[in-house]
Amino acid sequence: MSLDVQDLRFAHPGSRRGLHLPEFSLAQGETLAVVGPSGSGKTTFLNLLAALIRPDSGTIRINDIAVEALGARQAQAYRSQSVGYIFQDFGLLDYLDARDNILHPFRIARGRRVSPEVRRTVASLATELGIAEQLRQRPAQLSQGERQRVAICRAVATDPTVLLADEPTGNLDPETAEQIMEVLFAARARLGATLVMVTHDHALLDRFDRVLDFRDLWGDWA
Repeated sequence: MSLDVQDLRFAHPGSRRGLHLPEFSLAQGETLAVVGPSGSGKTTFLNLLAALIRPDSGTIRINDIAVEALGARQAQAYRSQSVGYIFQDFGLLDYLDARDNILHPFRIARGRRVSPEVRRTVASLATELGIAEQLRQRPAQLSQGERQRVAICRAVATDPTVLLADEPTGNLDPETAEQIMEVLFAARARLGATLVMVTHDHALLDRFDRVLDFRDLWGDWA
């Protein structure tokens, strides 16, 4: 995934403060850490890249797709085909077990189905992530680290070209956080995907090809 951003602006309705990213580019396969204080627009940036929200102005080009111009149906197809998103709160459905949470994107996306090959892929990923024994358990029965692994498995099972990760090691003990990072980077390497990860842990920054600091990108437009 190649990424090119030009004069990107976003503010929440009714606010005169918002995100302004004048220019940024990322080559296919690169890894990017997004840092900055709380409230500086880091999660907003991921949501813009995922076409979950639309910018007020500016352009986002991902593999020559004009992300900012996608309609609702096109955005859903784009996310289904290209994006794996690991949400800060995991985004797991409480009424589904771990396996069905992982398979959920295949069941709701047009053009995808839960084939025997998909089931084999999920089983292999679950083994690699160390959650093969937890696939029949619901999120409430899992530890925080296990829920994070389920979220990663769901994100990478669809073979995305871009992985978006919002604080995937937040609130984890150091050993579990290190395991999550190893798993995430291994998945990125296997997929050949571009990784954009929000983090507050500056000790992780040496692992990334690029670092984007949002400290001065969120402010008053007036």
